Amino acid sequence: MTRDLIHTPSNIKNPLWMAQQAKKVADSKGLAIKVLEGKEIAAFGGLVAVGMSSPNPGPRFIEISYLPKKIAKSKVKGISALPHVVIVGKGITYDTGGVSLKRPYDIMAPMKSDMAGSAAALGAISAIADLQPNIRVTVLMMCAENALSGTSQRPSDIVTQYGGTTVEIKDTDAEGRLVLADGLAYADKNLDPDYLVDIATLTGAATLGLGRQYAAMYTRDAKLAQQLYQVGDLSGDRVWHMPLVDDYADALESDVADLNHVSNKRQYSAGSVIGALYLENFVGDRKWVHLDIAGTGRSETDSGENPKGGTGYGVRLLVDWILSLS
Repeated sequence: MTRDLIHTPSNIKNPLWMAQQAKKVADSKGLAIKVLEGKEIAAFGGLVAVGMSSPNPGPRFIEISYLPKKIAKSKVKGISALPHVVIVGKGITYDTGGVSLKRPYDIMAPMKSDMAGSAAALGAISAIADLQPNIRVTVLMMCAENALSGTSQRPSDIVTQYGGTTVEIKDTDAEGRLVLADGLAYADKNLDPDYLVDIATLTGAATLGLGRQYAAMYTRDAKLAQQLYQVGDLSGDRVWHMPLVDDYADALESDVADLNHVSNKRQYSAGSVIGALYLENFVGDRKWVHLDIAGTGRSETDSGENPKGGTGYGVRLLVDWILSLS
């Protein structure tokens, strides 16, 4: 299912279509679902700034929740005692780069796969509903199209992320971290997660560093990193623990907002690290893991166990890890 979502062409696959697919999964698996759009997402400044470049149908915020059936039916008071995993997925249904247009243009062609994070999150919660582990899982799909239009955001714009952090836009092709930051901040404020995970085709830098066999994993929790490494090694969705280099944090300073979202101020080159440092500003004190799957989410050729195209990376990793927590 995850691979089919990735392969669907973007003249069919837009944020509304993604919401419809999520509802089909939720209805068939007995999951709760909430979809927000229009004025309902006004507080999600990153999602709106990116998604209103394509106002028809516009962006969607999709929240899907799993509770074990035996607990949901009995309405046991101890629901809050179950571990709660929240997964935030990047769902850019097509990425032109916006005003900061991708060049050369041939690198734009595979960008129907830029929602692979949301697809993996949806695939994971669908499988979890079948397996019924004793745990709570919430998936947030941050869906938008990053188009080039008269309503596109511009470099030098300032947007307000969910929760109030202002951000100076430097590069409209660094849109994934804007939609993810809204989802992470929403989860931290409203969902009280024990574990907060985001999964995204975020940076080409991750692919340059690790190729297409390992995802870049960022977390401050060494024990959690080791658990995910072992799960990844067994499942085939392999991860490599990357450093959150505090020396690079000044790259995100801005003269006109709380933050900028790329490393224009300092030329540190570590694009994947900078993206992770940006997201860390929105996770509070949660146990947080960032999975940059830009390399692993799509394969350019039949390579090893990966067929050409969307790989479905992340479903096995997330499901096996969640099962290990229950």
